[in-house]
Amino acid sequence: MNENFIIAGASHAASMLAPTLRQQGWQGRIIVIGAEASIPYHRPPLSKDYLAGEKTLDEILIRPAKVYEKSEVEFILNTSVESIHRDNRTVRLSNNETLSYDKLALTVGSKVRKVNLPGANLAGVFYLRDLRDVERITSYVNPGANAVIVGGGYIGLETAAVLNKKGMNVTVLEMMERVLQRVTAPVVSEFYTRIHGEEGVSIRCGVGVSGFRGNGRVAKVLCSDGSEFAADLVIIGVGILPNTALAAAAGLEVDNGVVVNDRAQTSDPDIFAAGDCTNHHNPIYDRRIRLESVQNATDQSRVAAGAACGKEVSYNAVPWFWSEQYDLMLQIAGLSQGYDEIITRGDPDNSRSFAAFYLKSGRVIAVDAINKPQEFMATKKLVALKQEIDRVKLADADVPVKELL
Repeated sequence: MNENFIIAGASHAASMLAPTLRQQGWQGRIIVIGAEASIPYHRPPLSKDYLAGEKTLDEILIRPAKVYEKSEVEFILNTSVESIHRDNRTVRLSNNETLSYDKLALTVGSKVRKVNLPGANLAGVFYLRDLRDVERITSYVNPGANAVIVGGGYIGLETAAVLNKKGMNVTVLEMMERVLQRVTAPVVSEFYTRIHGEEGVSIRCGVGVSGFRGNGRVAKVLCSDGSEFAADLVIIGVGILPNTALAAAAGLEVDNGVVVNDRAQTSDPDIFAAGDCTNHHNPIYDRRIRLESVQNATDQSRVAAGAACGKEVSYNAVPWFWSEQYDLMLQIAGLSQGYDEIITRGDPDNSRSFAAFYLKSGRVIAVDAINKPQEFMATKKLVALKQEIDRVKLADADVPVKELL
């Protein structure tokens, strides 16, 4: 009854872990330490509905405050865990307070990858990761003004779509040969390039940014090929990095994330970790992976809660993700890395709906389903089943997806 479970990081993973601990039978205190002023909120809407002004903070909270109150979950906000002292089971907070723990969980998420370029500190140059970022960006959003997005990943394209709808002149600069190159096949990249072009967004690929210029406030984006782009607002989206410093300083195993087992335990069995900051073995793909997704944070947190309460649980889930741009809902099931064949269902060149199936040795390992929810749901099952598929049926949009199973 007097045991303390401390959760470092008021993230999506924390919002799942804390109430689930109580449901699984944890009788002691549950204390969540959060660096921001808010209880946990959904981050995906930040680059979409929240930036667009279509949702308020209350509307993007993962759980209302009363849920935590009912579960007797305590929050210490505007504070972070600065260090972990495993020898005497304590944590030191940024407010110099020291708390003891019996069990500890790291749900510290990730941070933006920053660029070291001239002018990167000018007013009007932003990263987009939390509520404060969006609030600062909003004052620079004006119809007819010029916005430059550095990075053609999901965050960059989602932000471009919102700013375009807000009436800004939007240019996306991607240093690789195509947008989404790290995560999708060429057919999907070409589809999104077409859609954004039709909507009025200019996408330039193979363009590296060399710096930013302006008199106190950004006015131009400079590129390594000598080209320049006028900019009243710049948003940099070039990836994120797992927050591992706290774990590493405490002597926990770290390798592209905090290393955890199938019970979400770190190298210290009394310290758990969940969400973007973790690196775990996925039995479906039989390799270690680090996932930046709501699904992973949710499922891993539930496993951590069960394991902390002595339940026989293990993490074994098909990863899934999503992205919203304009009227397009992209749903991704599985991991496409290592595919040797692509099969499409639908018309990616002329429609706003199709599915790209990724196969390896005749088996479906992932799908990018754009406005194709049934294909998304079917693929989640196909990936788990690891069965060979009829390619003809897979490509035929007239064949019901249930026949693929």
